[in-house]
Amino acid sequence: MNNKISQWFGKFASHPFPTSIQKVINSSYVKLFGIDLDEFDEAQSYPTLNHLFTRELRKERPIDQEDGVWISPTDSLIMASGVISHNLALQIKGMSYGVSEFLGEVIEDGYSYLNLYLSPKDYHRYHAPCDLEILEVRYFGGELLPVNQASLLKNHNLFIRNERVVVVAQDERGERVYYVAVGALNVGQMILHFEPRLHTNAKANARTIYTYKEPIRIKKGCEMGLFKMGSTIVLIASEVEFEVQERAKVRFGERIGRKK
Repeated sequence: MNNKISQWFGKFASHPFPTSIQKVINSSYVKLFGIDLDEFDEAQSYPTLNHLFTRELRKERPIDQEDGVWISPTDSLIMASGVISHNLALQIKGMSYGVSEFLGEVIEDGYSYLNLYLSPKDYHRYHAPCDLEILEVRYFGGELLPVNQASLLKNHNLFIRNERVVVVAQDERGERVYYVAVGALNVGQMILHFEPRLHTNAKANARTIYTYKEPIRIKKGCEMGLFKMGSTIVLIASEVEFEVQERAKVRFGERIGRKK
């Protein structure tokens, strides 16, 4: 049912209404969620609600370029962080899930993880937290349950049940990085700029893998893709110490950790 709702909402958000009506829709959305548009175009300039959701920055953000420093890939709220143990990580405090099923691959304990939640008011584009070489993309169709705090506390194995895109990469030291975009209610689509074959919110049980003969290189801070509505990014990485606290609000470009 949530998938059907999200498909319907995606169609509504993508429809260009007459200018007078669209202005009301956009301004109502901005007011409802308290969106700060200081870095963006004015609300009435966007031809659809999706264009407002996926708005581009008009002011360049400062990026911490220090070697070994990881930056936040998104404007978001930190929901959980820690170290994988016995193949388990937390979607939120008190609610664990199996990492191997989430990623589609068994990994060793000791990897660090960080969950970043994008609310409906946030900037919806996501960026590289460090220099990346992308080796593979795995798409897992699934449910589209909400990923807010109430839902994370209620729904066991939510990250495994929900649709997700797993980007398998390595950092500048050649160590493994998993960059996971998790779908949610009203996410019409998840976009990766470098993979045009990816089509999300299509079939609930879809499983697709995209591999590359040569790694796709993306520099720290470069835009990787976007959500058509808010959702979650999960970072899972080797030899990284995340320095941000749970419930902290972070902005794209800010330091969140560094290589050990």
